[in-house]
Amino acid sequence: MKQIIIVLFLCWFSAVRAEIALPHIFSSNMVLQRESKVNLFGWAHPGEEFTITTSWDAGTFEIKTGINSKWNLEIATPKAGGPYTITFKGNSNEILLDNILIGEVWLCSGQSNMEWSANSGLDNKEEAINNANKPTIRLFTVEKRTSEYPQDDLVGKWEVCTPETMADFSAVAYFFAQRIQEEMDVPIGLIDSSWGASCAEVWTPEEEFENNPDLQQSYELIKPNPWVPIEKSILYNAMIAPLTNFKIGGTIWYQGEANTANASSYENIFSTMINSWRNKWGYEFPFYYVQIAPFKYGGELEGGIVRDQQRRTLSFPKTGMAMTSDICTIEDIHPRNKLDVGIRLGNIALKQHYNKIDQEVYGPLFKGAEVVKNKVEVTFEHNDGLNIKGKNLKHFEVMSSNGKWYPAKAKIKNGMVTLNAKEVPVPKKVRYAYHSTDISNLFNSSGLPASTFISEEL
Repeated sequence: MKQIIIVLFLCWFSAVRAEIALPHIFSSNMVLQRESKVNLFGWAHPGEEFTITTSWDAGTFEIKTGINSKWNLEIATPKAGGPYTITFKGNSNEILLDNILIGEVWLCSGQSNMEWSANSGLDNKEEAINNANKPTIRLFTVEKRTSEYPQDDLVGKWEVCTPETMADFSAVAYFFAQRIQEEMDVPIGLIDSSWGASCAEVWTPEEEFENNPDLQQSYELIKPNPWVPIEKSILYNAMIAPLTNFKIGGTIWYQGEANTANASSYENIFSTMINSWRNKWGYEFPFYYVQIAPFKYGGELEGGIVRDQQRRTLSFPKTGMAMTSDICTIEDIHPRNKLDVGIRLGNIALKQHYNKIDQEVYGPLFKGAEVVKNKVEVTFEHNDGLNIKGKNLKHFEVMSSNGKWYPAKAKIKNGMVTLNAKEVPVPKKVRYAYHSTDISNLFNSSGLPASTFISEEL
């Protein structure tokens, strides 16, 4: 009798394992990247044979699972549209995914300012929620998980954007998609994989620390945090690695507040992370991010250092940065105006990636500085119509030969800023809005604020 029970159990277990299984990122209501080669993948019993049928082209594909119980199929997607279905049919089960759209897929990640939803508190909460009936925007929230090793799957599901589903989804991501749809008639899929208070190192693959000693050294400055694990790679493994075989159009990122402890290394940390993600996906997708807002970060300069490091990361290919110093308050690390943040990110994508708009999407960015007699002439990119909000141009400083910084008198002249300080006859460096709580009052004609910067030695 015991042998019969064992045989029956093994037969049952084999039958269960024979069923086709999909990772959570594939479900009804999902969005697949348009006009691309996308991967469908999952698990079944070794040697299991089944078919996959896609309704947009009536294509039928025969699959045989490998000895490792995994299968993968690369298929071509059409132009934006839908809804469509995908059917997986095997000997033991059949899976139907319906209400699938083809469009643009964006991964949205970072810490709490990316995670922040309408229900977390927004300036325009009620209006935003009431207007969120957007059936061609689809939302996928990755549940918080950690792992010591890269995973194949994660927890979450695709949902149609409605006032109910939008209310607890990333507000920045939603407003980003809304802005894109104002210019482009395409479905948008948003994957929110974020965790409040997380440092960039937890989102970075393990091997990057082995290959980059400076990265490991700066990581050791990160302090324990009561809201999130700080072990390197622990969120990448659980919340990003399972997505690296899923085709995306690009990434938006809002993070940096948790890296003030190693602020001077943030450019290296951040650019390493960006490059590692692109390597894992196997292509150079656009990566657009938000410059952190002025706030009392606990130190005099840490916030400014991170902002400057983020500015420097713009030298990395296919990146873009939305400035936010004019839509924040130094009393709240979570600015409630997420609408303009999403719009600014959307405008960057519309101009740089989609070529759909021809407007300025950046505030003034430091270009260079030159000493002329006892003055410094500072030039900017994106400098059309430089102007001041307020009576005087604030937050410019110059460094003397003894290494001390002094406030400078600054004026706009011929599309540049000239400045001097009576205490500094021979300026050595210049910096702007470099203190953690400095709010820029230098703007261009598009109403966008200048970025924090510090120059090299003049």
